Amino acid sequence: MAELHDLQPHWGATRERKRVGRGIGSGKGKTAGRGHKGQKSRSGDKNLPPHFEGGQTPLYMRVPKRGFRNPFKKTYTPVNVGTLNALFPEGTLVTPELLAEHGLCSKKDRVKILGDGELTKKLVVKAHAFSKSAKEKIEKAGGSWEVIGGE
Repeated sequence: MAELHDLQPHWGATRERKRVGRGIGSGKGKTAGRGHKGQKSRSGDKNLPPHFEGGQTPLYMRVPKRGFRNPFKKTYTPVNVGTLNALFPEGTLVTPELLAEHGLCSKKDRVKILGDGELTKKLVVKAHAFSKSAKEKIEKAGGSWEVIGGE
């Protein structure tokens, strides 16, 4: 049984550290495995970012830039009135939070109700936007719609 003061790594689990720069007979003398000249052969900080290309113009600057991304663009998650008809019973107040519970959008999404499908149930629908046909179908079924979010 080994005692705490007798513990040592299994044979072969550790190796001697390679001592560089200790003469040509060692195999790692003179340049110590760093090669000749250049940034990586010098002492000091060598923590360069992976995209650094040695002073050459970087790839991300060489490739052409195209298009424009509007930071103020408003995107909507579409939900059809046919989906509302299939999911909710008559007289339900349909809100984006309720749609998120049913997995049709995420809680932070803006929702737009579109007019694809048939609506036979009277629903009260609150969303961020409505298509013209969706408004007509909701009103035709006897329900009502309301735009929320001040948009």
